[in-house]
Order: sequence, then C-alpha cells, then structure tokens
Amino acid sequence: MSKAEKKDKVQQLKEQLQEQKGLAEKYLEQLRYLQADFENYRRITEKQKIEIVKRANEHLISHLLTVLDDFDEVIAKSKDEGVKSVHKKFTKVLAGAGLKPIDAEGKFDHYYHEAIASEKSKKEEGTILEVLQKGYMLNDRVIRHSKVKVSG
Repeated sequence: MSKAEKKDKVQQLKEQLQEQKGLAEKYLEQLRYLQADFENYRRITEKQKIEIVKRANEHLISHLLTVLDDFDEVIAKSKDEGVKSVHKKFTKVLAGAGLKPIDAEGKFDHYYHEAIASEKSKKEEGTILEVLQKGYMLNDRVIRHSKVKVSG
C-alpha cells in the first residue's frame, strides 16, 4: 500500500469515526429525551394514582356520613357507655382519615354552609340560628355542606 493510499485510508477512517460520533450523539440525545418523557409520564401517573385513591376515600367516607349521622342521633339519646365508646372510636378513625366537622356557628358562609331555611330573628341577618345537618371537610375539601337555618 502506498503512502498516498494509506493517507486516503486514514482520512476515510477519520470521516467514518466522525460520522459514528455524530450518530452516537444523536442517539444519546434521543435517549435523554426519552428518559425525560418517561420521568414526566411516571410523575403524572403517580399523581393520578394518588388522586384516584383520594377520590375513592372521599366517596367511601361521604357514604359513611349517613352512618355517622345515625350514630350521633343514637348517642344523643343513649346513656350506654359501650355505644359511646364505639362512636368515639369510629369518629377517631374518620378523623385519622382527614375528616373534620365544619364549624357552623356565627355568620353564614356559602363555601361551608347551605341555607335550607330562614327565620326572622333579632340576630343580624345571615347569622346561623340552627344546624339541621352537620357538614364535613375531608383533607381541607368540603364533602358535605352544613345544612343550616339562618336569620333573615
């Protein structure tokens, strides 16, 4: 092989090497984009999964509120310590899941209260006179408004 042929061969190999380096960079860039896309997908699906669990809990707990209402009525009329103990445990479990009763005293707030009756009163207009059904929040979100009677 002559010196010129060797030089041409070396030049040809250098060009092939540059071409391969370009391809490697292109594939590396594609890999980075795919990794970023996958990470975004993973983050989005994780958020969706958490949201689905929250909604399922909210759905279940909102159905349990009727049981809690009945329990509250029984407790108000009962002197049985066993029933009161079970009620206390039940409300503690619900509180542990993020359930909190809505304060329904003072001024009416449409975000937390639903006025279903109005009555003339000496109190300032829009003041809550009576709670007809307790309202609840679950993790800082209203799942049932307090049904109230307001002064009008």
